[in-house]
Parts: sequence; C-alpha cells; structure tokens
Amino acid sequence: MAKFHTLKVSDIKRETKDSVSVAFEVPAELKNDYKYTQGQYLTFKKMMDGEEIRRSYSICTSPIVDNELRIAVKEVEGGKMSPFLNQKLTVGETMEVMTPMGNFYTEVNESNRKNYVLFAGGSGITPINGIIKTILAVEKNSKIKLIYANKNEFSVIFKEAIENLANKHENLEVIYVYDQAPANFDDLHAGLMTRQKVLELVEHHDAINNTDEFFVCGPTPMMNNITDVLQNLGVDKKKVHIEYFTTVLDDIAKEEAKSKPSESDFSGTASIKVILDGDEEEFELDANGDSILDAAIDAGLDVPFSCKGAVCCTCRAKVMEGKVEMDMNYALEEDEVEQGFVLTCQSHPRSERVVVDFDQM
Repeated sequence: MAKFHTLKVSDIKRETKDSVSVAFEVPAELKNDYKYTQGQYLTFKKMMDGEEIRRSYSICTSPIVDNELRIAVKEVEGGKMSPFLNQKLTVGETMEVMTPMGNFYTEVNESNRKNYVLFAGGSGITPINGIIKTILAVEKNSKIKLIYANKNEFSVIFKEAIENLANKHENLEVIYVYDQAPANFDDLHAGLMTRQKVLELVEHHDAINNTDEFFVCGPTPMMNNITDVLQNLGVDKKKVHIEYFTTVLDDIAKEEAKSKPSESDFSGTASIKVILDGDEEEFELDANGDSILDAAIDAGLDVPFSCKGAVCCTCRAKVMEGKVEMDMNYALEEDEVEQGFVLTCQSHPRSERVVVDFDQM
C-alpha cells in the first residue's frame, strides 16, 4: 500500500533554463519503502493557497547505478507544483512524498540480448534516463537506440550525461531530433514528430526490425503519433511501454467518455466496501454518480491518488467482488485489468455489491 512520508531535499540541480532535478534524503528506516524500479514515479502532496495539490514526477535515477532518489521537473506555464519546485524549493526543506509506483519498466536480466528502442520527448527523458542506465549496467549484451526529440539543443535535459553514456557504451545510440534544428542538421532530424516524421525516422534508423521492446514517453501528440506508426507497422502492443505525464483527454473528451453507453444494465445503488491498510469501510454509491475514488474520499478515507485523469496508477486497486466499469484507462496494462485491477478514479459500480482492495499489489 502506497503511503506518504516526509522526506528532506538533499540536492537541487539546474538541468536547463526551465527544469531542475531534485534529490531526496531517505532515512534508514524508510529505505525499504522507497526501493524502486527504473522508470517508476513519486507522487508529491503540498498545501498551496488553501488547496491540496498532488503531482507525480518520474524518478530519473537508476536503482542499480545511482545511490540517490532523484526526480526531474520541467516548469509548466500556469502550473502550481512545477513552478514551486523550479523556483522556490530549497535544499533542506521537506516534502510529503508517496512511496514509488508505476509500471513503466521491463525486468532486466544479465543474460538478456535484447534490442530496445526508446522514444523521449522533452521531459519524457526523465524515466527513460533511469531505464537506459539500468539496462546498460545489467544487460551488457543488449543494444539501445534512443530517439530524443526537443524544441532545440538548449532545451535537452541530461544532454551531457547521456552523451557521456553514449561515449562510454558502444551499445547505446543516441539520435536527436529538434523542432528548431541548428544549421548543420539534416531535414530528417529537424521538425515536429509528426506521423510521417516518425515513420521516416524508424525506417532510416532501422528501429523496427528485431526490436524486442519499445518505450515511449513525452508530449501526448508525439506519443500518439509514435504509437500509431508502430501499430500500423504491425508491432505487437505488448512490446510497447507507454508513460503519460498529464491527463491525455481534454474536458470535452472526458465528458464524452463519461456519457458513452455502459456495457452493463445495472443502474441502481451499490454497496461499496473499501479495504485500505487492513481496515474496511462501507458506503453506498449510485451507479451513475461519482467514481469509487471520489466517494471513498467523501467517506473520509485517505485513499491514494494523484492525477485523477486515468494517466497514473496511484489509485490502483483490485476488485475482489462484484463488477465495475472504467471511463478511461491509460495506466494499467491489459494483464492487470484481466487480473481485476482498476483505476478507482475512473471506476463506477456495475453490480449491487462491490469490494475493492487497495492493499493488493
């Protein structure tokens, strides 16, 4: 079960003009709680102007290589948490930090001889940085192609560190793409990551043949273009790992998702039991009312959540009894859904009784 703990900021490093990386000191008694897998994220909680703000940021370090817990944050114009972390946070301050979560990773093994293709756009490099370092450290016989898109060469997060890795490891190939490319760049590697651009890149760099796994993280339009191209080229969806940073659907699309026809004819009031930290709480919920997560919060339960937009899996729970239906899902893998896991922020009851367990991992 994910929990918040108070962690002290041990270091802040300016990565680019509009991004920082922040490291946290983890007390000895919490070391096991904050063990993580490369590619996972941390959720932060802070009161701002009388409102509790929660945001998730990917861990940019490797559990194998680095002896620290560090995130990277790009400042978002009009945001709340990211401007604070970029402009006001200081070393020695404390933050409320949830234990690591997320499934944007693959198991590494020293016997593997895999070919990986990793697409990163802007701050999407954050989780991929840790993934690259871990694969290089463990899988000596695997090869990595990184296709890294940015606005320009001055906005590249971790550029020096990534180039040092590429110089040290011949099995890492780094391919830069810039919206605003320098004069010496060819047309192929200049411009936006449109579907046509993605297709040309993967064909030119032979990024499809014999590739065992793909990782995709960055701005939503870019990610959609990449996944569309991979799908059209016949890549098995099970080979493609996707990590969204923000809610992927706008308000209109959300309303359309909520109003889509239900696959169930249940329309009454359900009895909901929530299992959390070994305790049980019951309440009633209308089938067409709030999500199970919102109802649990209204019932006074300190359930874990972050984005409430189907993007992260912080509110993940397992349905132990009954049926639920999700409005959207951009975080859970197909096998997790088959096992009964749901995003409670998107879930509505579709039977008279539903039991969800947040303690199931």
